[in-house]
This record gives sequence, C-alpha cells and structure tokens, in this order.
Amino acid sequence: MAAVYQALHRGVSSLTCRLHSTYVRKMRYLNQLKEDDSLCRRAQTSGTFYLFHNLSPFLQKVGKKYLVPQLSAAETRQVLEKLQEAEQWMEKSVLIGCSDEHRARFALDLGALDKSVIESELQGSFTDLRKALFVVDGKDSPLLASAQSLLRWHDSHQYCSKSGQPTEKNPAGSKRVCHASGVTYYPQVSPVVIALVSDGSRCLLARQPSFPPGMFTALSGFCDMGENVEEAVRREVAEEVGLEVESLRYSASQHWPFPSSSLMIACHALVGAQRAEISVDTLELEEARWFGLEEVVEGLKREPSSSKQDDGSFLPWFPPKQAIAHQLIREWLQQQTA
Repeated sequence: MAAVYQALHRGVSSLTCRLHSTYVRKMRYLNQLKEDDSLCRRAQTSGTFYLFHNLSPFLQKVGKKYLVPQLSAAETRQVLEKLQEAEQWMEKSVLIGCSDEHRARFALDLGALDKSVIESELQGSFTDLRKALFVVDGKDSPLLASAQSLLRWHDSHQYCSKSGQPTEKNPAGSKRVCHASGVTYYPQVSPVVIALVSDGSRCLLARQPSFPPGMFTALSGFCDMGENVEEAVRREVAEEVGLEVESLRYSASQHWPFPSSSLMIACHALVGAQRAEISVDTLELEEARWFGLEEVVEGLKREPSSSKQDDGSFLPWFPPKQAIAHQLIREWLQQQTA
C-alpha cells in the first residue's frame, strides 16, 4: 500500500512540475540573463527589441488598432546602421522579459537619434506613454510600462551618489555599478496607495488640476518612510478630504510608470456615513465629491470625447479599464448591485 501511495505521490508531483515548468524555467532563464553577462549578450543577437525615443514607445497603426512591434536584432541593427550607430546603441538596451520559448525581449531608447528617420524607416510613430497605454492591446501595456520605468531609471542613475563618478550598466540593465566606490545600484519602485473611499452607499472620487477635464478617480499618494499600507491610506484620506477611515480592504496591485516607477497598492476604504462631510485640501485636489450608484454607472459608460457639454462644462468620466482605479470603481459597483 505504501508503494502504491509513493507511486501516486510521484505521479502527482511530476504532473504539478510539468504544469508549472514553463513559467519556472522562464523565470530562471531571466535570472540567468541578469547574472551572466556573456549569456545576455548572446541573447541580444537573437532577441526582440521594443524601441523608444525619449521614453516614448514606438507604435504602428494598422486600421483602427495600434500595435507594438517587436523588432528582431537584425531589423534593429539595420535601422541603426542607417544612422551609423549600430554597435554603440545595441549596448544600451535593457532586458524586460522573454517569451515562453526563451526568446529574450529588450527595450532600447534612441532619444539622441533622429526620430523622423526611424519613424519613416519603420512606418510608425513614437507616442507618449500615457496615450499609448490606453490604445495598445492589454497584454502590451505592462511591458511598455516596465520598459519605460527601467529606461528612465538608467537615465537618472548614470552617476554614483557617493563618489560622483560614472556608473556602468550591466548588459541586462538589471543593475549599475560604480567601480570607484564599489557601490551597486538596483532599480527600485516607490509604493503608492490608491483607495476608493465609500460611506456604504456612495463612493468618493476626486480630481487634480492637472487631470484631463472631467476626469475623476480614486484618492492616491506615496507611502511615507516607515508607514505600512493601512497607515498610508488613513493618512492620505485624512489629509486630502478630511475623513477618518474606519476599515479598509486590499484589492490588488499594479505597476504604474508615472511619475517614475510606482507600485500602486489598491484598497477599498470605509468611512462612517454620519461623519462623511468632505473637507478638500486645495493644495492637493481641485475637487472631491460623493458619487451615487447611478452616477457611477453613467460615468463608466462615458468617453472623454463625449463628456463636454454645450455650455463648456464637462460631465464626470473615470479612468479607462487599464488603470487600477477603474478596477476599484467596478468592484464597488458590483458590491452595490450584488
């Protein structure tokens, strides 16, 4: 009986391993590329490249769709050779992932080169990332966001903060080293809490002066040093709208490349209905107000282009589905209608 059990256990373990082996192998291969410089350089010769120009990704419009082309190493080199910059620029690429078949993916910013030549050669255009994230396919958005964040980090960490001497990127772009001080720098992200506040029957949405006209979203803010998520949510809600959070519930997280590289930690926050009078911090917000169920339903349907009224004012609309704020609003709506 013990032998039968052991054989069954081995069979289940083997099946589990096979089910997860593609992901595990891919993650371990990516880690090898980050640690083994010669392996990463070889991967560059067979990998695919996403192009950027001053942190704006390259897109191609096909019909009504916007595609994010993955150029082969040969295609990328061909474009660069027209600008007589091939060898110098391939070294500037950073590793951003790989396919299930272990074909490495790299991002390369060509900001110092002639944008019009590249766009003409490849029949596309470099597009601001904020716009790009909302027009490309959902599977491409996270890759573009992480690529831009990593490229931005390298651009802003070219010198050592201790010695003032230049730092050197490894081939994968997973770190920078100052040989003068011996300090190794790794890319970092900043934790940001984003909370949809509710009093039970309404949700609170706000806007900053820099937002597009009519757009309202959930409250958000960077975590202070030493804070946990719960403390950060309670402080931000108190600071921005003068309300005290009674309880909160974690929802999900999302990498967000603005303003640099942030980890958005999304929560639902409940305040007491009897103490739900808003006091807006005008240094942070332009407006904040409660939205009822019907207003939320209409706001989710509304497009930015259709929000402007005849008198020049704008009806409220909410962030698109790629943003985690949209997910929070959807979850609140589902809870209300359950």
